[in-house]
Amino acid sequence: MPSVDPTGDGPRVARRGDVRHSASTSPDCLPMAYVLPLRWHTDTGLVELTDYLRWLAGRVDVLVVDGSAPALFARHAQAWRGLIRHLPPDHAERGLNGKVIGVCTGVRAADHEHVVIADDDVRYDDAGLIAVHRLLGRADLVRPQNYFDPLPWHAWWDTGRTLLNRALGADYPGTLAVRRSTFLAMGEYDPDVLFENLELIRTVRAYDGTEAAPAWLYVRRLPPDAAHFRGQRVRQAYDDLAQPARLLTALAVLPALAAAVAAGRPALLLGAAAGTVALAELGRRRAGGTAVFPPATALAAPVWLLERGVCGWLAVAQRFLLGGVRYGETRIRRAAHPTHTLQRRPLPR
Repeated sequence: MPSVDPTGDGPRVARRGDVRHSASTSPDCLPMAYVLPLRWHTDTGLVELTDYLRWLAGRVDVLVVDGSAPALFARHAQAWRGLIRHLPPDHAERGLNGKVIGVCTGVRAADHEHVVIADDDVRYDDAGLIAVHRLLGRADLVRPQNYFDPLPWHAWWDTGRTLLNRALGADYPGTLAVRRSTFLAMGEYDPDVLFENLELIRTVRAYDGTEAAPAWLYVRRLPPDAAHFRGQRVRQAYDDLAQPARLLTALAVLPALAAAVAAGRPALLLGAAAGTVALAELGRRRAGGTAVFPPATALAAPVWLLERGVCGWLAVAQRFLLGGVRYGETRIRRAAHPTHTLQRRPLPR
């Protein structure tokens, strides 16, 4: 099992077959809170998540902000009674993105300065928690690197995106960590955007906060099921509306493909695919990534890029024809605010 080196020198890899959350390597309880915003429609993963929360509760203060339906909320309350802090989202908050409301509720309720925010499919280990805690000693926001384990076909597919992001900068994980004082002082972040992680990152930057994005800090993530993966394709492409350079690149894929086909030059297509794989391989090799990203994952990059080329046009169509992308029972128009817009926000008194 891959882990991290809290010193930042590189990843540490346990032998295959090691227990994932061994009590023998348990650190002392860290002065840190772990906020998990949750909104489930089914409890198929309840046993596995409860096992993880039980392990986690011996290391940090865990808060699950649960926006599930009343029957599921009651079931969760029974399963987690005496184990973690289980609370509903603040009903005084209003916003289109329920996850943001859950995060803000949890951070406000936290008793510690250092706060991990994580989706329900993120699985930290001891070394990851320690590394995040140490990094928050000198940064306002920490941006770890997720990897999928296990790796079904759709997780392999999406890892192509991860590797390209690593090659060109940093990926957008399902977990961030913040200093609570900074989070509250900057007025939290907008609950009416789709790409909430980018919005949080940009809000910290607009507040002149410091960010750490260690490429070596690997945190495991469980893959979604294939149906959920398929349902997210256009919605994830919609995130690019907040990143114009990425959006233009995605929108150029299909016209470039059509031009190469019309010109009868398949060598151009092969060259572009090979270049994309090579770029992904750079991301895979960065900061010891070969410990968590198998060699075949680089081959997913051109497949993912073609998908984004199609879904990018569908996302733009939804923006202009439907007024936004579907999110739960509503539509969200804005992916995220530009940093310069956030810099002009009035701060709380």
